[in-house]
Amino acid sequence: MSYETVTWDVDEGVGKITLNRPDSLNAWNEQFGVDLRELVTKEAQDASVRALLITGAGRAFSSGADLKESGAGETDEDGLPNVRKRLTELYHPILTGLRELPKPVVAAVNGPAVGIGASLAFACDLIVAASSSYFNLAFVNIGLMPDGGSTAFVPAAVGKARAFEMALLGERIPAQQALDWGLINRVVEPESLPKEALELAQKLAKGPTQSYAGSKRALNQMLYGDLNKQLELEADIQHKLFRTKDVIEGVSAFVEKRDASFTGS
Repeated sequence: MSYETVTWDVDEGVGKITLNRPDSLNAWNEQFGVDLRELVTKEAQDASVRALLITGAGRAFSSGADLKESGAGETDEDGLPNVRKRLTELYHPILTGLRELPKPVVAAVNGPAVGIGASLAFACDLIVAASSSYFNLAFVNIGLMPDGGSTAFVPAAVGKARAFEMALLGERIPAQQALDWGLINRVVEPESLPKEALELAQKLAKGPTQSYAGSKRALNQMLYGDLNKQLELEADIQHKLFRTKDVIEGVSAFVEKRDASFTGS
């Protein structure tokens, strides 16, 4: 099958997803969510796929939600975007699909991984990043809170102090710092990333897939507990935040490339 916003191929047991909206730094719009959900929940489940590799086309892994389309999609009774429905029906199946996939998932982070783009990387089992890349839970910069499972994935990796720092300050975490913090597994030179990430995925594809599945199931339970409940909580809070004046101001400031003026309302 062909997709509008991602590419998919399988070779030697490795299924490769390339996020393919390079002009927007692989930002998430509705079609992107539909395409990625289809790949993760259907194509990647095929027995021919023994390991999954996710990377981005162009200069970024993913810049997060496409704020230029933040008002698009289905609305709620109040006429504002139904953020809860988009998260629960479109994005959450991608994230839980990766965690529940009974095969290893490698993220090859080739550039910025921001917002839900960072969440996507953190949902993978192993993360290899280019030394020039960075991670940023930038939600707070537009008046939102981390979603996409990051409130589960990040504290499990880095602990309370650093999780709060990432969520409340919304600052960039360079690849080497992310490695030092335990957010990711390896840092490589940008030109080496495609080869090294593919070799890692190929190694996993040749390994004991039932062992990997068992390890993922047990580690998921230990690290994340009830991930679905946490995702539901994120969606409820995010839905309410999206109705605040601060988010309207934050999104407007981002689109207009100016500093936001938050009022706490």
